[in-house]
Amino acid sequence: MDKFETMRVFVAAAECQSFVAASRKLDLSPPAVTRSIAQLEHALGVRLFNRTTRHVRLTDSGVRFFDDTKRILEDLEQAEAAASGSYTTPKGVLSVTAPVLFGQIHIAPILTEYLQQNAEVEVRALFYDRVGNILDEGLDVAIRIGPLKDSNMFATQVGSIQKVVCGSPDYFKKYGTPDTPNDLTDHEIILASTAESSTTWQFKSSGGKVAVKLFPRLHCNQNGAAIEAAKQNFGITRLMSYQVGEEIRAGNLVRILRDYEPDSLPVNIIHLEGRQANAKIRSFIDLAVARLRANPFINH
Repeated sequence: MDKFETMRVFVAAAECQSFVAASRKLDLSPPAVTRSIAQLEHALGVRLFNRTTRHVRLTDSGVRFFDDTKRILEDLEQAEAAASGSYTTPKGVLSVTAPVLFGQIHIAPILTEYLQQNAEVEVRALFYDRVGNILDEGLDVAIRIGPLKDSNMFATQVGSIQKVVCGSPDYFKKYGTPDTPNDLTDHEIILASTAESSTTWQFKSSGGKVAVKLFPRLHCNQNGAAIEAAKQNFGITRLMSYQVGEEIRAGNLVRILRDYEPDSLPVNIIHLEGRQANAKIRSFIDLAVARLRANPFINH
């Protein structure tokens, strides 16, 4: 491997904290990654990683070398991209991930608009209700709901959403509308496990936090099924505001206990690119920020 390729291997191993994960990211064999790091350490005369059976961690010397190496590689990538035009013309494959319903309802229309505007881009959309590692999975952009755990990401907040309790108008007409969280114990509960995994629901009140233990008879691992059950007058469910916003606006569901809703959760667009994202990422983020900040189902 040449010097720049060795530096790329080193940066990938440091970011993945694993030689095996770095090999997958770079499409190299694990022994090739191990040899490249060993050669680099030998050439520098310092140990860059502390190794365990499962992970690798940068040494103090490795941390200093990582910062300098990443800056050099970013400068090189920017120079190459400027020469090829990829920083000015969106092209290539763009990989985007988002939670399932958020992706289906709010991101898919943005993706189709983006593709109509950029003929040289192909989009790979992955919608799932788990928080994956966008570096390990080779993704360009992710939409995240909730506090961010990784400070190494570049993030743009587009708004916030809330957990809301709701049911159908006919259900409340027949069984009454709960006035307080504790009143929920007298009602049928539909648990949407991806939005509210616990059967103890947390609320806010003027006196502090309120926890209510509930006993759902219907457990749904798909939020769409919980929405449908609520629309069919079976009971009360709790979902994210963006998931039921259209149903509430249409009058199919009614939002209750608003004064007790917990703190809102931020919605962020995150990516890995450094000081200057290439055109396909930059142009998508610009479009997504504009559309999501104008979305009536996301708080601003």
